[in-house]
Amino acid sequence: MKIFRFTPILLILFIAGWSCSPNPRNSFPDNNALSHTPFVPTDNGYKLVWMDSFDGTKLDTTKWSLRGLGSRRIGYNDSSMVKVENGNLLLMYDIKGDSILGAMIGSEGKFETTYGYFECRAELQKSVGPWAAFWMQSPKISEGTDPAEYGVEMDIFEYFNELGPDTLSHALHWAYGPEMQSVGPLKSGLKGLDKGFHTFGFEWTEKNYAFYIDGLKFFEVNEGISKIDQYIILSMEIRDKLEGFKKAVAPDTFKIDYVKVYKK
Repeated sequence: MKIFRFTPILLILFIAGWSCSPNPRNSFPDNNALSHTPFVPTDNGYKLVWMDSFDGTKLDTTKWSLRGLGSRRIGYNDSSMVKVENGNLLLMYDIKGDSILGAMIGSEGKFETTYGYFECRAELQKSVGPWAAFWMQSPKISEGTDPAEYGVEMDIFEYFNELGPDTLSHALHWAYGPEMQSVGPLKSGLKGLDKGFHTFGFEWTEKNYAFYIDGLKFFEVNEGISKIDQYIILSMEIRDKLEGFKKAVAPDTFKIDYVKVYKK
């Protein structure tokens, strides 16, 4: 067995170095990706089958519907919070009068599929309070507990700014109700997430799910695999308690450049 001995000078330097280092329990890495080689879907057997680049001045209603209009938690989803301009979809948060407003669109009944690589390019909201989300949902999720048969809520990403400007979370939920099961939240750290546009990807196969940011794989999960058609949702979500908006700045915007779906 080797015994290491410190001279007084080395011991002082060691302690000083330790004290200046970030506490690993209170810090998050600048990049905790599993792989640092960008994933390119077309280089991995995928072909583009569906997309929206949000050209024009109106939401393409052959691809999307306004979703969940009306009461949502302590606020409302409102059609005025959805705009298409300058090649981007804007999902907004605002306060008008005594009402907190958010936005949500979905492809239910217009585009639903099983398996593939799903990606959006977007700029995230700036403030703490509302949160941007890119997710997939099953039309049968409340009907049973088997994720293969009834589907899974796939939270490709949710951006809770209070976790830190460079932190993103991902999750899976199935069997809504008293038997609900979840994976996550899984937290990804990538320096600069709060600045400019980034791509957010999700690979769904018969065996697993994988979560990507800017082409880098951050997590892979082999639980709760859905085997049925599901649809895409983009939303600017509203909190369930008023105190969650104490640091929010209105208006705020989740800006989406495109959504793409690839399949093999």
